Amino acid sequence: MPSVVHALVLLLALAASARAAEPPTIHLAGDSTMAIKRAEKRPETGWGEFLAEQFAPGAIAVDNRAMNGRSTRTFIAEGRWSALLEATRPGDIVLIQFGHNDQSIEKPDRYTPPADYVRNLARFVADVRARNATPVLLTPVARRRFDEDGRVVASHGEYPELVRSLAAREHVALIDMERRSSAVLQEAGVEGSKALFLWLAPGEHANYSEGVQDNTHFSPKGAARMAREFAAALRESGVEVPKLDRLP
Repeated sequence: MPSVVHALVLLLALAASARAAEPPTIHLAGDSTMAIKRAEKRPETGWGEFLAEQFAPGAIAVDNRAMNGRSTRTFIAEGRWSALLEATRPGDIVLIQFGHNDQSIEKPDRYTPPADYVRNLARFVADVRARNATPVLLTPVARRRFDEDGRVVASHGEYPELVRSLAAREHVALIDMERRSSAVLQEAGVEGSKALFLWLAPGEHANYSEGVQDNTHFSPKGAARMAREFAAALRESGVEVPKLDRLP
């Protein structure tokens, strides 16, 4: 009997050691701007698809649960948030980026009033902390909108500022993707920024035979750039993460 007990203790110790050796996971909760795309949507690309490339090989695992068209409200209602929590282990990081769909008042299937948006984000933060993991709040990425003078126009109303205020109040790490992405678009300019988004001429891609001019969703080039912007901001944030592999 002692040998059986000893063997069981050894197995448990080995299992615990194996779990400790596993790299932490970065979980992504968000919308279409960071989500993995279906084949029929390509070359549309979410910036979360390039996240793993910002780290040294094997340093992290990425669990991208972002989904097109989701707001904080629908992400909860569909059980996506509870499923993400079940997969979250102590030491993991959870990125929370919503706003595009929450502020779409013309789309009642996804719209989330500002007060509910804040409550949902606060719940996400508390839930992640309860799992002994690290929440990181992100403001929504900018849409490609310019005024007549060529300046980037904000398009998310009060929602980004609500994220900033909550992050300050709850002492949560904040990655201000709205401001960083707006700076990228401003630098690229009205014409140059088209290459960062899903702009295709008729016949240029089989999925968009009539062409497309999408100022919300990224091209592979745009998604990769936004992932590098995120990595640069994460490096500056003070969040403890495995070594980032390259500079943006």
